[in-house]
Amino acid sequence: MNAQQAQPPGRPGRYQRSAVGLVTSLVVTVVAIGGLLYFMGVFRPDFEVKPEAVDYVETVRSAQQSGLTPVYPTALPDGWIATGVDVTPGDDPVFMIRMLTDRGKFVAVRQEDASVGALLGKWVDEKTEAVEGYTVPADVRRPVARDWKGYADAGGDSAYAAEVGDETVLVFGSASRTDLQAIVDALVTTPVG
Repeated sequence: MNAQQAQPPGRPGRYQRSAVGLVTSLVVTVVAIGGLLYFMGVFRPDFEVKPEAVDYVETVRSAQQSGLTPVYPTALPDGWIATGVDVTPGDDPVFMIRMLTDRGKFVAVRQEDASVGALLGKWVDEKTEAVEGYTVPADVRRPVARDWKGYADAGGDSAYAAEVGDETVLVFGSASRTDLQAIVDALVTTPVG
C-alpha cells in the first residue's frame, strides 16, 4: 500500500489549513505588494504636469462664424493661459472660457441664459454672499457691462455677474478679486479679426 492510500478519507492535502495560515499569507502578500510599489516609486522621476494652453481666440472666431456672440477677454494678462473653452450652440447657447493665472489660480468666464443665482449655485457655491460690486473704470472703452455685482463664498472663491443682453455673464474663480476685475475689464463681444 502506498502512502497516499494510507491517509484517512476526507482529510485535505499534505498540510493543515487554518485561519492563522490564511491571515499570515494575506499579510505577506500585502507587504510584498507594498514593497514593490515603494521600490517602483523610488526610481520614478517626479513629473510636474503643466496644463496645456488652448487657443481660445480661434474658438471665439468659430463661435462668431456660427452666429453666436460670445463674451471673451481681448487678451489675457502676462503669464496667464486659457486651459479650456466650452461652446454649446442651440436655442440656449452657452460659452465658457477656463483660465489659470500666472500663480496657478483658476478663473472662468461663463455666459448663459440663466439667473445669477443658478449660475452661482452651480459654478461657485450654493451659499454665496453678496459683496461689494465692481464698476469698470471710465478709461475702459465699450465694456460689455459697466456695473457688476460681487459675490463670495466661505471657501475663498469670488465672482462678478452682469446682464449682457438677454444673458448672464459670470466671472468667477479662486483668483484674487483684482485678477477677476482685470478679466472683467478685458471682456468684449467684438468680432475677432
